[in-house]
Amino acid sequence: MMNRRPIYLDHAATSPLHPKALEAMLPYFTEKFGNPSSVYTIAQEARKALDEAHDKVASLLGARPTEIIFTSGGTESDNAAIKGVALAGRDWGDHIVTTNIEHHAVLHTCNFLEKQGFRVTYLPVDGDGLVTPAQVAAAVTEKTLLVSVMLANNEIGTIEPVAEIARAVKEKSPRTSVHTDAVQGLGALPVDVNRLGVDLLSLSSHKFRGPKGSGILYLRRGTPFTPQQSGGTQERNRRAGTENVAGIVGTAVAMELAVTEREKSAPRLAALRDRLIAGIEGSLEGVRLNGHRTQRLPNNVNFCFEFVEGESILLNLDFLGIAASSGSACTSASLEPSHVLLAIGVPVETAHGSVRFSLGPENTPEDMDYVVKALPGIIQRLRAMSPLAHQPR
Repeated sequence: MMNRRPIYLDHAATSPLHPKALEAMLPYFTEKFGNPSSVYTIAQEARKALDEAHDKVASLLGARPTEIIFTSGGTESDNAAIKGVALAGRDWGDHIVTTNIEHHAVLHTCNFLEKQGFRVTYLPVDGDGLVTPAQVAAAVTEKTLLVSVMLANNEIGTIEPVAEIARAVKEKSPRTSVHTDAVQGLGALPVDVNRLGVDLLSLSSHKFRGPKGSGILYLRRGTPFTPQQSGGTQERNRRAGTENVAGIVGTAVAMELAVTEREKSAPRLAALRDRLIAGIEGSLEGVRLNGHRTQRLPNNVNFCFEFVEGESILLNLDFLGIAASSGSACTSASLEPSHVLLAIGVPVETAHGSVRFSLGPENTPEDMDYVVKALPGIIQRLRAMSPLAHQPR
């Protein structure tokens, strides 16, 4: 069984660069290559592009241009947000609240801060991956500097009630800053910093068809923040280093396209998602859908298949021209089961059999049907070779 073309179903890991973003970037590699900190004409062309990018991104997020910091990606944005707030507020607080299903860019940053004397509360989630505003607010104390809860989980697609969480936190402790890792949300969900009520928000360009190596940190005016890079005065003294002008330009263009197309693209992707979920559940036994069934990203499908390894499934899918993943791209080389799946109560042996399909604009109903047709044969072959499948239950 071979397909006529490759089917790419790993958009949560990365997405293809939008042609319009590439077109906008090209001049800043060639005739407009100047350093924006210089004063001559070529440099000022680059400076003008940076200013326009700040304006565009700010307007799309409901923010001020001065509240936008361009970074190297989601990981830097998460690191800068959490460390920046923690270090800036160390004279009055030492406590951070987050969840146990955050991306490792958040969790490992919190682990690092624990070694520096900070205290971190890692809140549990329910079987769908949800944390409640009441849970978060109950964990906040007079020493809580920061609350960080992701907008939507990168592995299982569950959407968290961030606006309600921010409201509950601010009602209890107005001084506490609220951060959300919104890397998977832009283009799939409305992302407005005022409606969400957050003080800091992280984005990664290549998740919404922008270039790799470019990201965004929204920092609300007045939020205590210690810059994490020392050097020049770039990004209003908050992120030193010569700006990646081409990447920033491409990010702004891709973001505008993602936001303006969302009202049409999100429902289409949700229909494809539901088609794939129904097809898999209807054609196979011993499968578990991970994440909330309806309160999930429109492009996310995550299943565990009993008695088989996810990596083996992926290799067989790849042979048939289907690209998927077993979870977060940042941990794909790890032999450990997903911390997210363990947190929602998936047994260790089942968690090893997870596959994530994340859809994008080029995917079609025929693609979903092809995957549904391909999977049963793969799973049956692998289960036939698995000793676990033949043990008495």
